[in-house]
Amino acid sequence: MAVDKNMPILIVDDYKTMLRIIRNLLKQVGFNNVDEATDGASALAKMRSKNYGLVISDWNMEPMTGYELLKEVRADSGLCKTPFIMVTAESKTENVIAAKKAGVNNYIVKPFNAATLKGKLAAVLGDF
Repeated sequence: MAVDKNMPILIVDDYKTMLRIIRNLLKQVGFNNVDEATDGASALAKMRSKNYGLVISDWNMEPMTGYELLKEVRADSGLCKTPFIMVTAESKTENVIAAKKAGVNNYIVKPFNAATLKGKLAAVLGDF
């Protein structure tokens, strides 16, 4: 099945520069329908009002972290199937394991480039 490059993607990061970087990387690999949230709570509200094909979330945010957002999404019957990629500056093994247990689809360590993002997207969504 072909990946719909027009599907809505939600990127979540409390750092505006990182949102811009991820948006630009997504554009480089062909995805332009991108919404933004600056914390887990606002991301959850957006997810409950719009059907996203993918969420790319930072781990470290206040007041709700990306990890807490992931757990909320997986516990919500209407959102639990949404593909979820976690982004973090820390590659701590325990964080990766915790995210996997919580149901993350993939994990990206900052900094990353378009090729890395494309590979992670292909692993989650299928080749495009």
